[in-house]
Amino acid sequence: MLRVYFTSEDLARVRVAPGPDFLWEISNSVQTLQRRDGERAFGAWRRWVRPRLSASPRLLSSLLPPRGYSPDFLTPTSGDRATLQSAVDTLMSTPRPRLRADLTQLAASLQLPGWVSSLAGGDADTLRQLGEALRTYQLEALAPYWHRVHAHIDADRALRLRSLLDGGTEGLLAGLGPQFRWRPPVLEATYPVDQQLRLRGRGLVLQPSFFCWPTPITLADGDLPPVLVYPIHHTTGWAGPAPARPAEGAGPLGPLLGHTRAGVLRATRTGCSTVEAARLLDVTHPAVSQHLNVLRAAGLVATVRKAGRSFHVATAEGRALLATEEQARQ
Repeated sequence: MLRVYFTSEDLARVRVAPGPDFLWEISNSVQTLQRRDGERAFGAWRRWVRPRLSASPRLLSSLLPPRGYSPDFLTPTSGDRATLQSAVDTLMSTPRPRLRADLTQLAASLQLPGWVSSLAGGDADTLRQLGEALRTYQLEALAPYWHRVHAHIDADRALRLRSLLDGGTEGLLAGLGPQFRWRPPVLEATYPVDQQLRLRGRGLVLQPSFFCWPTPITLADGDLPPVLVYPIHHTTGWAGPAPARPAEGAGPLGPLLGHTRAGVLRATRTGCSTVEAARLLDVTHPAVSQHLNVLRAAGLVATVRKAGRSFHVATAEGRALLATEEQARQ
């Protein structure tokens, strides 16, 4: 069980991360790739990725076992992480004492290959190899699906915003999912070990993660800037068919013409349920569902589900299309 202790100051400093974090998604997906559970959510992705990985990214599994402790330095909570390169640069600038402490803790539970000793000592060549492994893994395993990862996290953020508007920060914390229980002033979460995180006025970053599985994750060192990484809902079949962008003028975008479907897309700009879209457009629920199916197939809308209800939000591509429409009207 993980217990996160809040003060009144912490409740005022809770925020949801603005999007996927490159290094958290890499770390979580490397661990998920080694597991066998979660077949429904990740089975197709695993089968697609495993035969395509080159040798370089495979060294990451030595540092990221499928269960148990993983080094905090692999997912820094400070520094520039806006792009993959900036995140890798931040990781590679980790102070040697942190490298040594984290890898010593990892070695207490795992037999590590010899090169990890060089990494623990801050060897420049070994750090460069680690950086290259991270970049190659992102390119081979995640980049083909990154627009889907981003769309799902955008949808989850819209759902969290609604929870915040309806119930304040406590409503946001209470609605994080079945793994969580909000018992003021403590947030309890399903966790493989007993751990306590005392925020002490530092606030908390909630980081939605596509590949976090099956429980939330936090850093082992409670003195680091607090972050709580939580699993999000996955649309069935997100990993298939094999990811590929349609050719210009081809694919599922053609059926988007039509006033009602455009209206459904506009309704999802700030997020809406199926019922809300039907009421707004004065059309039937089945009709809205059919339009949403086409929009999802085109990558313009993502859907999350909570308590048996579907909540839809425009993806970055959908918002770009709406922005183009607005510019054409000006």
